[in-house]
Amino acid sequence: MKIFGWSFTGLNTVAQQHLCETHYAEGRTVEAVKMLHIIKTSDGETQVNKATVDWIADFTKKCAVTLEDAGDEAFRSAKYDDAITQYSAALSLSPPSTAGLFIKRSKARVAKESWEDAVQDANEAVKADPSNPWGYKAKHAALHGAKQYDEAIDAFKSMLPVIEQSRDPAIRQLRRNCISPSDTIADIDTLVDKILQSSPLVVIDAQTGCLCDHAEQKRIFKDSPKFKELVSSMTSKLDSERIQQLVASFFGYVTFSHTWQGEEPSFQDVKRAKSVWKLPNTHLNEKLRRFCKETLRHGYNWAWSDTCCIDKDNSSILNQSLTSMFKWYADSAATIVYLADVAHPSMLGDLTRSYWMTRAWTLQELLAPKAIFFYDSGWNRYLDDTSTNHKKSPKIMQELTDAIKIAYGTIDTFSPDNLGVREKLRLASTRNAKFEEDIAYSLIGIFESDIKPHYGEGADAVGHLLEEIVARSGEVTVLAWSGKSSSYNSCLPTSLSVYGQTPHNPPPLEGEELNTCITKLHGKLSEQEVLSICRRINSLPPARFATRRLHLPCIVFPVRGLSKQGLHRGKETLYQAEVSGLGNVGFMSAEDLQLDKQQKFVFVHPWINHLRGPSGGVPWEDELDPDAYTGLDGVVPSQAVPTPDPGRYVQALEMIARLGQPFNALLLAQQPNGRVYKRVAAESEIIVPGLGTNISSKCILAKVLEIL
Repeated sequence: MKIFGWSFTGLNTVAQQHLCETHYAEGRTVEAVKMLHIIKTSDGETQVNKATVDWIADFTKKCAVTLEDAGDEAFRSAKYDDAITQYSAALSLSPPSTAGLFIKRSKARVAKESWEDAVQDANEAVKADPSNPWGYKAKHAALHGAKQYDEAIDAFKSMLPVIEQSRDPAIRQLRRNCISPSDTIADIDTLVDKILQSSPLVVIDAQTGCLCDHAEQKRIFKDSPKFKELVSSMTSKLDSERIQQLVASFFGYVTFSHTWQGEEPSFQDVKRAKSVWKLPNTHLNEKLRRFCKETLRHGYNWAWSDTCCIDKDNSSILNQSLTSMFKWYADSAATIVYLADVAHPSMLGDLTRSYWMTRAWTLQELLAPKAIFFYDSGWNRYLDDTSTNHKKSPKIMQELTDAIKIAYGTIDTFSPDNLGVREKLRLASTRNAKFEEDIAYSLIGIFESDIKPHYGEGADAVGHLLEEIVARSGEVTVLAWSGKSSSYNSCLPTSLSVYGQTPHNPPPLEGEELNTCITKLHGKLSEQEVLSICRRINSLPPARFATRRLHLPCIVFPVRGLSKQGLHRGKETLYQAEVSGLGNVGFMSAEDLQLDKQQKFVFVHPWINHLRGPSGGVPWEDELDPDAYTGLDGVVPSQAVPTPDPGRYVQALEMIARLGQPFNALLLAQQPNGRVYKRVAAESEIIVPGLGTNISSKCILAKVLEIL
């Protein structure tokens, strides 16, 4: 500007520069920048004045550094608005390198959850310097916060090659701290496969009502925001615990327990309808739909019902489902039990009186789950109990404990190891099924059995189960029953209902009574005789089955004579047997036994574990081959017996004392070939008095008998 030929522009610019410097010195850098912009946009003379141009360049650089430092300080102090203001002022100066400032402003906007602006800044950073990996990192953070997970994962993928190709060795080293999304997905896939491996083969998507196999479940998972968020969040370290929790939560499923009421909706029915929600409006279809609604209400998306989630036309899938069902219930997030015959309002006792408590399959459906919810016929909680798990409800658990006679803790946290063989069979003895094979198949999980379901085998299914129990454990308490013999093997019953009987269980021999027996035996038996008897008992192998034949270790007592006593009760006859070592034994049987001497009988004591006692038998340091010292008459040659040990001798006397107790004997009939036997069924247990203390080495025949 000129007045009378004089120029005042320089004076005005100097004043403005001075004002800028004053603002800057007072820490008001943003105001200094505003004045700087006025100077920059003044008339052209300012732009050609070299001194002014140099000052502008120096002052701009100085302000940019100060503003960036002020923004950093504000960010560290969580004053994100101030940080954004400082970075924005610095960017307004058009510094030579803007990428870093855009990255910092993007981070500040992420902290404020201003996702859209943060993404825009990150994009500007990438545009300004595509070789800077931190622009991509900022973009990933902003997109992740905006829940645009697919784009966030792509941004992170784009960052990795930039790091790898950097000229800076320090940056290239940082690649080792980064996890590629593909590696994260591979780890998640491994865990998903592991979880699905022990999950039902097919479940209902409770939202859509569609049946989903494992592949479809995985597809739905990978399309879900949860999966994408998980992958996007794992950038520097795999959080295995979080992955485990999220995957387990996503694939958590609810199982259905109920009694079949007729033509329940099948796998094919739901497939044809394409959804549970599109099935015709029938009572049973509505039952399935209500189950799905309850599944959703409990916070889960996957529902499993034995009606429609098993393709029963496929024998392989059916068999796999039957053998896996216990584990499916055990691994479920919860089990919903529908009591169709319990009216609302329900009363204490309705549960244990319900039809549901009588069915074979529902035993495992009660025991296996960690969490269970009972509903009455109107889909109201049983007893209006709204607790988070009916297995933790004192009233309901007490009702069940009183009914099935097992401890509350066993029902609450059942595992197959919680109960003995006999107790499991007792629980099963009151259960019924439409198909007799299901009596056995429903116990596969409870007994951890490996039997293979084969519908059509009928009662043989129970035989297979009991055979395997004996074969796996050597457990012979399955032989303690009275009633009719199975065609599978004469030592096995036709029905599990016999296990509702309480078997004879001799009281423990201890204290003064044991000492008295030992004293009497000590006076009658030499140490060599005592130790030889115990060696015979100790040498007996576990019971086993082979081609339906039971190889039973036992103490054998031959029958010297058999007669009828003339008393009858229905089809039963009272017999009197004269038994070697035991004296006269009476028993009832519905079988017509041959009394001629050509038919030979023996009573046997199969409870070898009881004889051996809690310690499992007398320990021997120098076990001998039984065949080397046991003759056909049961006498052990004296030269086979090592020097007696006093401690073992006392333990051996205790074993023989137990042999003198009354016991539940099995009666066996020798078959014509003389090598095998069959059990004679008795209508009640045959309790014999035992040997007392009248024991000699010759009367103890420890053998393994083969029984058809």
